[in-house]
Amino acid sequence: MVPKSIRSLARNPIVLSVALCLAFASPAAAEIPAAPKIEGADTAWLLLCAALVLMMTIPGLALFYGGMVRRKNVLSTLMQSFILVAIVSIQWVLFGYSLAFAPGSGLVGALSWAGLSGVSATQPYAAYSATVPHQAFMIYQCMFAVITPALITGAIAERMSFRGFLVFSILWITLIYDPLAHWVWGVDGWIHQMGALDFAGGTVVHISSGVAALAAALMVGPRRGFPHEPMQPHNLTLTITGAGLLWVGWFGFNAGSSLAANGLAVSAFVATHLGASAAALTWVAAEWWVGGKPTVLGAASGAVAGLVAITPASGYVGPIPAIIIGAVAGALCYSAVRMKSRFGYDDALDVVGVHAVGGIWGALATGLFASVLVNAAGANGLFYGNPRQLLVQATAVVASMAFSFIGSMILLKVTDALVGLRVVGEAEQVGLDLSEHEEAAYAFEA
Repeated sequence: MVPKSIRSLARNPIVLSVALCLAFASPAAAEIPAAPKIEGADTAWLLLCAALVLMMTIPGLALFYGGMVRRKNVLSTLMQSFILVAIVSIQWVLFGYSLAFAPGSGLVGALSWAGLSGVSATQPYAAYSATVPHQAFMIYQCMFAVITPALITGAIAERMSFRGFLVFSILWITLIYDPLAHWVWGVDGWIHQMGALDFAGGTVVHISSGVAALAAALMVGPRRGFPHEPMQPHNLTLTITGAGLLWVGWFGFNAGSSLAANGLAVSAFVATHLGASAAALTWVAAEWWVGGKPTVLGAASGAVAGLVAITPASGYVGPIPAIIIGAVAGALCYSAVRMKSRFGYDDALDVVGVHAVGGIWGALATGLFASVLVNAAGANGLFYGNPRQLLVQATAVVASMAFSFIGSMILLKVTDALVGLRVVGEAEQVGLDLSEHEEAAYAFEA
């Protein structure tokens, strides 16, 4: 029997109407998802991080590489990083961003966003970030695209022609980087759909550039006099300065990949710093043990190796796993660099040993140490009860390596046929600063 109090309320049409509205309207309202809304803090954070990532290329990487070459080639090395900022930025806006991030197939994006058509400066694209303008996400990703081919230049320093460098870089960013970025980060990319974790570019940036660097070193050939003539870095002051700028800029690279000013950004920031610190220590310890002296170049190289390795994992692991990943990276990459002489290839500035090897380890380590307690949008790794994630990471690594190496070899052959890859022997002997640019880095009075 219905209680008398309820029957009396039911006779009142106003009360009955309110009750029905509360009963039926509230659940429906709760099911409506919140509309994307621009958050000022998130937007400011992402734009700052975009500037930090740009700083990684110029002046960070430019100085890091520039100090390691011989004096007669420092300007040509600086020029390669500097000009890539301009080249890739224009390519990115015209069609590169669309190929990498627009909805398309599992292999590449469509050209629906070419020329930034439909890429708003005031509205978000919720599939990537619901709280920052679409153009903010676009320009942030542009800086990733800028630095990736710049990393390759370390392997072919002091001998590749500027014309060949330009042609190869344009082909590579369009046909290798853009599709690979779509595979891993695009909403319908096949590696993304498979569930691979790459928070800030272990496969897209470091494995792709490191493996391409190996292909380039093999195709271009060794420097004149390698390995018999001394080819010592001409200015380690520049190198350690560049390494410091890379370390600072890397916070934009990794913590910025949270795409928001939130706890995940904090976690990625901490993991990045710890990974770099641990790797610097283990690299220096290893060379001290083997060679008897700790070197400044070793400390700088170790920090970069740790930054490379922690990149894919930075948004998925806690502080202690970050230290472990960095510590292994320092010793592992040091060993890889020492072994290159056994294989006979001239990777002038150790791109393969640091970026390829460090990137591979970092991607696999993500499959070991990732935890949903750090990032609920990720997955657990092997050590947290999910061995499948390691298999997924390994598949992504192999696919990225094969695509970049084979594709780079083809593009290098095409470039060689079109404009040539290498300067003539006399130009290399004089140095690329004078032979390619008619300039000298240092002016000495008689």
